[in-house]
Amino acid sequence: MASDISIPVPSEVSSFFRLRTVEFLGTERPWLNLYGIRVRPVAPFGSVSGKPFSDPALIHRSLPDELLFEVFARMSPYTLGRAACVCRKWRYTIRNPSLWHPLCLKTWQMSGAETNYKIVQSMYEGSWRKMWVQRPRIRSDGLYVSRNTYIRTGVAEWKVTNPVHVVCYYRYLRFYPSGKFLYKISSQRVKEVAKCMNFRASKADCVFKGDYILAEDHVEAALLYRGSRHTLLRMLLRLRGTTTGANNRLDLLKLLTTGVNESEISNQEDMLAVVEGWQEDETHNPDVPAISHRRGLTPFVFVPFEEVETSVLNLPVDKMDYFVPG
Repeated sequence: MASDISIPVPSEVSSFFRLRTVEFLGTERPWLNLYGIRVRPVAPFGSVSGKPFSDPALIHRSLPDELLFEVFARMSPYTLGRAACVCRKWRYTIRNPSLWHPLCLKTWQMSGAETNYKIVQSMYEGSWRKMWVQRPRIRSDGLYVSRNTYIRTGVAEWKVTNPVHVVCYYRYLRFYPSGKFLYKISSQRVKEVAKCMNFRASKADCVFKGDYILAEDHVEAALLYRGSRHTLLRMLLRLRGTTTGANNRLDLLKLLTTGVNESEISNQEDMLAVVEGWQEDETHNPDVPAISHRRGLTPFVFVPFEEVETSVLNLPVDKMDYFVPG
């Protein structure tokens, strides 16, 4: 319907609008030249396309896909994740299930191959890579470190000063896919302890061996302090990550020490089997009472082996009196 109301427009205003319209139409807009141009994506690894495709990257023209796949097969999982950010072809290649299948079976080897196959089909849509990223797992490519500090009063000198000392000590955990782990409590820095956290450590290194089990996101661990009075150390930890798939934090929920009879451990190598069904306040040696520790429960932070020399946990107390794990 046409409007019955007409508003006269001065000639000066109409000429101004015409000039603005011409100026807008004459403005260069180079992004319009991109419309209608289709960028062909890089063909994924193993493509059955019959059309020849020349990859512009020199490394892809010089290195066959078979050799590139063999290089990826020898990388660690976290190195694969970084390599997947290089280009689309590498991302497609790294998503190949044959790269993640053996990693998952090795990481959760205690569950058994049959159980892992059922889990990946029922919970992760048959994707081994998705299972690796989303399923909670204990990392074995580094150390879990808990940095604990407390204040201790010193001895007064000449009744003038009353010194206060900040004491710092660490708890170290190293896990293996076989269900074994190593534990050490020391005041030494991470870069010093990383050298002795292995099964070849001597008694002077005070590295203790134990057993653990992972159920969902909880870790139950137990180890034995041998001596005149055998003492069992029991830990309950919760596994979490600062990002999806990181698994780089362990919250120490419970830390218990209890006594055990020598007859119970004489023919038993699995410490978890010894304490199965025990209560928190249960002890089997009256000389060693059951104690639930409330101090030194700072969360564990994961430090990869390639970062033990540069980790901030190596800083002395005068430069970092307290550390927030996050």
